[in-house]
Amino acid sequence: MPAHSRPYPFVDRLIETFAEWLKHRRDVSEMCQFDAAEFSRIAHDLGVTSTDLDELVRQGPHKVEELPQLLKALGISEEAIARTQPLVMRDLERVCALCRHKSECDHDIADGSLAQHYQAYCANKVTLDALAEELANTPPLSARH
Repeated sequence: MPAHSRPYPFVDRLIETFAEWLKHRRDVSEMCQFDAAEFSRIAHDLGVTSTDLDELVRQGPHKVEELPQLLKALGISEEAIARTQPLVMRDLERVCALCRHKSECDHDIADGSLAQHYQAYCANKVTLDALAEELANTPPLSARH
């Protein structure tokens, strides 16, 4: 294999991470150019407060990576919620993105104990429990008429 075609996964990841960081910095810079009224309008259109929108943009696009894994661990279909209850899904994402317990959640994901421990720290606990209860009380499609 020629030297120029050998893959360097670490370097590729480093370049990708740097590119994401640059894009995020541009997003934050662009956001700072909005006046307060325009920023408030955008936040309102998205269904969040201006403070939450500011925090969400500053945190970056990867702040809800744990949510799909939690939903899967609980046996809740992310696609079904997004399709049937989009406002609930958006709220789950917002709460997850603003969470201050990412390290605990990431640890539980890594060791496979997320479903057993999330209730101790997850701000989405009440909503997730309600979704799980709703799922448990929904008859299978074959039983519905």
